Amino acid sequence: MSLLALEEPSVGRIDSYRALVREFLVRGERPVPFVLDWPNADAAAFVERCAASARGEGLPEGFVPHSTFWIVEDRREVIGVSNLRHRLTDSLRVEGGHIGYGVRPSARRRGVASELLRQTLARAHALGITEALVTCASTNEASIRTILRNGGRFQDETYVEARGEAVQRYWVPAAATPSSLLPPSSPAPPASP
Repeated sequence: MSLLALEEPSVGRIDSYRALVREFLVRGERPVPFVLDWPNADAAAFVERCAASARGEGLPEGFVPHSTFWIVEDRREVIGVSNLRHRLTDSLRVEGGHIGYGVRPSARRRGVASELLRQTLARAHALGITEALVTCASTNEASIRTILRNGGRFQDETYVEARGEAVQRYWVPAAATPSSLLPPSSPAPPASP
């Protein structure tokens, strides 16, 4: 298996990051997490915006401090991105939660999302978060499996009008425990109507 390391955004890997964003767009997919929509032509400004957001500086109204991480394969290629919200707002409690993540389409179905979430949960634990709220569309079976693999406990499902779809919410232990050592996951939630 490849070496997968969670890193903070850096100017040195910006070209690989840009290729990840392009891959989402070429496939007609909505870039997730939201930071993939941020302008990145000025690499230094992009990296500084990520760092400032983690410090809680320059945030738009209603946003909380949040850290962005890249999962890098074999110290070369950015193949996934996560965004860790340092605390929850009422809105994030409905959708968004503590952690959002996305994996480059060409790197999917290899366990990258599970490892990306696991390493981001360890970062959440370092911030004092003991259980992280992770949400996903009720139709996103891959994300549901990823959450369950990391010990996710199903809370509920709610229809989010703004998205036009049902969203499931899970609580996931935030600890630096390898996912293979977590207790068996909760049973799968009921299927959406």
